[in-house]
Amino acid sequence: MNMIQAINSALEVMMARDPDVIVMGEDVGYFGGVFRATAGLQKKFGKTRVFDTPITETGIVGVAIGMGAYGLRPVPEIQFADYIYPALDQLVSEAARLRYRSNGDFTAPITVRSPFGGGIFGGQTHSQSPEGIFTHVSGIKTVIPSTPYDAKGLLIAAIEDNDPVLFFEPKRIYNGPFDGHWDRPAKSWAGHPAATVPTGYYRVPLGKAAVARAGEALTILAYGTMVHVCQSVVEEAGIDAEILDLRTLVPLDIEAIEASVKKTGRCMIVHEATRTSGFGAELSALVQERCFYHLEAPIERVTGFDTPYPHSLEWAYFPGPVRIGEALKKVMRT
Repeated sequence: MNMIQAINSALEVMMARDPDVIVMGEDVGYFGGVFRATAGLQKKFGKTRVFDTPITETGIVGVAIGMGAYGLRPVPEIQFADYIYPALDQLVSEAARLRYRSNGDFTAPITVRSPFGGGIFGGQTHSQSPEGIFTHVSGIKTVIPSTPYDAKGLLIAAIEDNDPVLFFEPKRIYNGPFDGHWDRPAKSWAGHPAATVPTGYYRVPLGKAAVARAGEALTILAYGTMVHVCQSVVEEAGIDAEILDLRTLVPLDIEAIEASVKKTGRCMIVHEATRTSGFGAELSALVQERCFYHLEAPIERVTGFDTPYPHSLEWAYFPGPVRIGEALKKVMRT
């Protein structure tokens, strides 16, 4: 399966297992979603469990929170992560706080799916990476898969979780891995070991990172699309780097990060979101606090720039082989 098919499979499995699972959002029903992640679900499960909504993100999330408090497990889709901002108050002021405010009487077991990130020439309002905004909010879990296998298992775990989960899907790797070179033909997931996805039920636990590549000389912390770009750059550079795919930003697998950095003595952080207050800043602080006496070089960050997402300069903004390669050389020669 590619990642879209794996996500579709996860939704189908959970809807078959649990009649309380509801899929909702703009064009998710008859049309099957703009990326076809919900294709065929309305036909199989009916219009009361898979239905289209008006173009109102605050309404989509607000209704989902009400459904969750009532006892359902809604999976609302925000068509692009860039459009999640109108729903920010619902997510921050309602979903994230419902369990605490009600002393545990109510929860918000909702899983908000949304394609995010750049790399497809989507322009300024279809390419943003807003994960850092939500990792700041206590009470919301944030998940970003990098492979089809993880996408299905993590989505199932998110749907079964009793707290609100933001499930950001890196659309640049929906159909195959990406090495960061825009002028190369797109790869396919075919033949990739992580594309062997069971058709039935399985879970990938939230809060557990995965070693995407084992190594001894350097730890690279990444997630989503950047895992594949880093793998490509490391292989081309011939550096014995360990790439840790975080998979879940909140809860974060701090133990895995600490163990890897203490082993290698060097750390580089890569994400495509804006640099200032990006999640990499939190990672850098955690590594500094926990691994300072093991570090043999300053921590490096490779990120998007502190600018609005530039449509015409997308590939300069997107962390690619050149900038990641330069950072690799810098951290290794220090």
